[in-house]
Amino acid sequence: MRATARVFEVAPKTVLHWLVEAAEQLQAFSRYFLCDVHVRQVQLDELYAVLRAVKDGELSEDEALKCLERSRHWVWTAIDPTSKLLLVMDVGPRTLAMTQRVVHQVVQVLAPDCVPLFVTDGYKDYMTALLTHFGYWLQAPRRRAQGPAPKPRWMPLPQLLYAQVVKSYRRRRLVGVTHRVVFGTRLAIEQVLVVCGWTINTAFVERLNLDLRQRVAAIGRRVNTLCQGEAGLREQLALFQVYHNFVLPHTSLRQAIAEPIPTNGRGSAKMWRPCTPAMAAGLTDHVWSLKEVLLYRVPPWPQPQTV
Repeated sequence: MRATARVFEVAPKTVLHWLVEAAEQLQAFSRYFLCDVHVRQVQLDELYAVLRAVKDGELSEDEALKCLERSRHWVWTAIDPTSKLLLVMDVGPRTLAMTQRVVHQVVQVLAPDCVPLFVTDGYKDYMTALLTHFGYWLQAPRRRAQGPAPKPRWMPLPQLLYAQVVKSYRRRRLVGVTHRVVFGTRLAIEQVLVVCGWTINTAFVERLNLDLRQRVAAIGRRVNTLCQGEAGLREQLALFQVYHNFVLPHTSLRQAIAEPIPTNGRGSAKMWRPCTPAMAAGLTDHVWSLKEVLLYRVPPWPQPQTV
């Protein structure tokens, strides 16, 4: 942020004000476009982050900067590996309540009739959160003619598929990987993955974690640009989410052009059409520029009141 202030010859607080206003626009932009999404698979993961300040109210800003006390936070992500669409990003502790919150946000983005395959790491709270949102009450039949009726049980939906990739470490080195089927059957999960030629994995969301550390300065490793709190980190993540989904074309998503388009110079003809995750998911039909996103009026736009 200070580097941006030096380039544009403004105060750092001015850059911070720009970031806050941009984050509000980008969050509204994402809520408007990311809705009723149909996906076949969702990968979820948590990325360890470090914030410079502690919780609000415990220490003053001067004391927090003086002590440089660090509090543990996690960046939660959910991605569609087919279209590379980043569905949800949030910041919070690694708790059951936060897991419920992230899964609830994923459900809000998905279409009402969409129950995709979920793949996560071995974090146990994912199972509880998914069962909460994709379950129903089942009344068991009576086994005896007399006596109290059996209590209804909360069961997962028949179409719910959930698998885990459990990694074992020894002295900070990976020594083994286990694939665990939690809901559904292994055959049903393999039928979903065989369409793309994949197996049970979390490679796509882990690759996203690398992009996050490279493009969001606050969560990079061994940096001096840590955020002062969760609000500042969420603002940077809102910018990354929109840039990743609508502005940045992905090479793996590019589409072949039927007839090559000649260029004005001496270069070779264009053989590929750039494609973003939002285009691959059918949410838009063109590559957006960051300026176009920031100036887009998200409906319903408030109209001035007439006297």
